[in-house]
Amino acid sequence: MLRVLMFLVPLALSVYAFIDCISTKDEDIRYMPKPLWAILVLVFPLAGSLSWLIAGKKRHPAGAGGPAGSAGSPWRRGGGQRWVAPDDNPEFLKSLKDEDEDKKDQDKKDGGEDPTA
Repeated sequence: MLRVLMFLVPLALSVYAFIDCISTKDEDIRYMPKPLWAILVLVFPLAGSLSWLIAGKKRHPAGAGGPAGSAGSPWRRGGGQRWVAPDDNPEFLKSLKDEDEDKKDQDKKDGGEDPTA
């Protein structure tokens, strides 16, 4: 069993590192171009994988803003990235209110009665 693990762990590590390497955006790769990193991971599975995981990719600290954590977004509170439930998101609540008002206006135009009144 130990012999199998000694084979499977480096294989899994190299597969993970290779997939991570080819799926990483070019601007997030450090020191070498992406094809060279991929070749390094394939030719030297253990050393290349460890090198990629340690030095090849720019690591973003936890809580760093991404596309959903931009400065004016309601998703970002207190300086870190934090997801807010939809019922606490003012933009989402406003969109629901606007949809409800549009539906009431449409019902009035159609001549129907408002079932909520």
